[in-house]
Amino acid sequence: MIAAILPLLLAGAAIALAPAAHAAPDVGILIRDAGERDESGAILVELRLLNEGRETKTLFLPGRIEARIERGGQTRTIWLERAAGLPDDLAIPAGGFERARYRFSAAPGEILDGSVISIPAWSTGQIALAPHTALPTARLAEARPNQQEHADEAPRAVPPPSDRTAGNAFLTSLSAYEPIYAVYGPGTNSEARIQISFKYQLFGSRRAEGLPRSWRDGLHFAYTQRMFWDLGAHSSPFRNIDYQPELFYLTPPATLSSGVSLSAQGGIRHESNGRDGTASRSINSVYVAPMAAIPLGGGYSLSIAPRLSLFVGDKSDNPDIRRYRGNTALFMEVGEEDGLRLSTSTRFNLSSGKGAVSADLSYPLPRLLGGGPDFYLFGQSFIGYGENLLDYDRRTTRFRIGVALVR
Repeated sequence: MIAAILPLLLAGAAIALAPAAHAAPDVGILIRDAGERDESGAILVELRLLNEGRETKTLFLPGRIEARIERGGQTRTIWLERAAGLPDDLAIPAGGFERARYRFSAAPGEILDGSVISIPAWSTGQIALAPHTALPTARLAEARPNQQEHADEAPRAVPPPSDRTAGNAFLTSLSAYEPIYAVYGPGTNSEARIQISFKYQLFGSRRAEGLPRSWRDGLHFAYTQRMFWDLGAHSSPFRNIDYQPELFYLTPPATLSSGVSLSAQGGIRHESNGRDGTASRSINSVYVAPMAAIPLGGGYSLSIAPRLSLFVGDKSDNPDIRRYRGNTALFMEVGEEDGLRLSTSTRFNLSSGKGAVSADLSYPLPRLLGGGPDFYLFGQSFIGYGENLLDYDRRTTRFRIGVALVR
């Protein structure tokens, strides 16, 4: 049986509808200058990090990041190394900016003047490399205050072993899909519920290489795994684990003059619980889900995603599952980008009167506590049939609370 993981899908739809961001919301990353060489001969690239939000933002600066150099119609990939003395995380004040500096090795006689450099992962645009006659010994300290004594140090020969970006050129194609959380509610046979989820853009490297838009850009693989943990039982076993791999196509969003964003998603999904015998559950489905994100003003927005699905293939493990799930579902979400958010997911069969409603309510813990940790306070409820695949024909009511990394 295929074991994998995908989504309640429509929650992922909300992620898909959200505008692409840099490493932190409201942070713009611009190349301010490039072309200086330090005393080791490396070429320096200076970035300006702009925070257009109303709160201080913390930006993660990777040790290495991929960039492109174009000259004379030829394009090649290089790796920028973070300048020595810069921290991994940089706090950018509200309405202000910070500077950061990266560098890359170039042969002493290599002619780069007039070349154009860009950083695709940060959508920094392009800037020409210009000649500089003097070493920037004073300006190197601009990256961070009191770092002058470190600014001219040579970069590490190799990245640290903890830096998984090194040698993994396709990490930028990996992103969150469904919510990622852990919640707990006592008094049931599945007190704790844990979910992990991700999606992978199968041809995302095309974007990083600056290739023209293609239909292949919408192809994704996704995996979601839900674990239902009976903490109150002897030895605290997992009552059930649902694996949901999926292959889907996501259309590029179209934004109307009113600000409404439209998109659509369709795919094929497998669900199973990896069990055998009478506890075995397995189902395959194909679906289509149009989606819309509607600005409401005041920083609020509404996302709506109806879904039509059809069960295909062998249903012998759960032959009457359509009676309890139906073929239709509706996802709705309303809230602020950086504040309170309510998400609901409903599935129903009008002919049998069966179905289920789930709701998630979340709020950023740093805003609640005046600082980290970087989690969301996460409340979850479920009423109806089939909270997990094992219990597809059982009606349950659950209330849980916990934390989320992705909502």
